[in-house]
Amino acid sequence: MSTWPAFWPNSKPKMTYKLLFTPTYEKAEKRFLKRHPDLRNRYHKTLALLETDPFHPSLRLHSLKGRLIGLHAVSINLQYRITLVLEIREREILLVDIGSHGEVY
Repeated sequence: MSTWPAFWPNSKPKMTYKLLFTPTYEKAEKRFLKRHPDLRNRYHKTLALLETDPFHPSLRLHSLKGRLIGLHAVSINLQYRITLVLEIREREILLVDIGSHGEVY
């Protein structure tokens, strides 16, 4: 399992969350970015914001229901989402899946 950098270059140190990438997520991420190279910058901005403030309104963080109960989702844009496990006590965010609204729900 890999982690996302804890800061962006030239940024002020902040209390951050640790992003955890499972091998399954990394495979889905690679496939997603190959299919949607135009979203690469937006995706990386979403990760950076998720790391510094997962509750930022632009992420539209929300808990999921039904078979995905216990997971949360954030928006990359209006069409694409990242599903995740948010552990506030440990300040860790486990990324679970990435894709269109229909693919991840």
